[in-house]
Amino acid sequence: MLSPSRFVRRPSRGFTLLELLVVMVIAGVMLGVVSFNAMPSARQVLETDARRIALLLQLARDEAIVRNSPVAFEADTERYRFLVRTNNVWQLIEKDDLLRERAFQRTPLTLLINPPLAPVSGPMRIVFGREPVDKPFVLTMATDEARVDIRADGIGHFVVE
Repeated sequence: MLSPSRFVRRPSRGFTLLELLVVMVIAGVMLGVVSFNAMPSARQVLETDARRIALLLQLARDEAIVRNSPVAFEADTERYRFLVRTNNVWQLIEKDDLLRERAFQRTPLTLLINPPLAPVSGPMRIVFGREPVDKPFVLTMATDEARVDIRADGIGHFVVE
């Protein structure tokens, strides 16, 4: 005689098609959320540029004091650069890894300075002299989607707001 335990049906192993589809949908939604959060917003991109420029402005100010010669930050809607004044002529700083010419990450960019500096034809320019104290100013960087301010206190501190 056969024992009844030999004919007991065991549950099947593996997943059903429905269970696999549910897992695929959940994985797809999670991947979409992660990829959406991984893309920086317009404000984050602008803040990154502003932080870099704030550090470079501090370096340019220090460079003007060390060189005993004026150093200028010059920018237009697409890029920015640093210049040094030698023999009454502004020359582009080229062989410097930090103060080299760079493009903004997001363009076109609007730049405003408050209080306004002396009018200069061409790109906007901030000049750092040989003195350690200068006039405070606010440099505003804006695109269609975002706006960031770089606040200079006149004694060498630059803060991104």
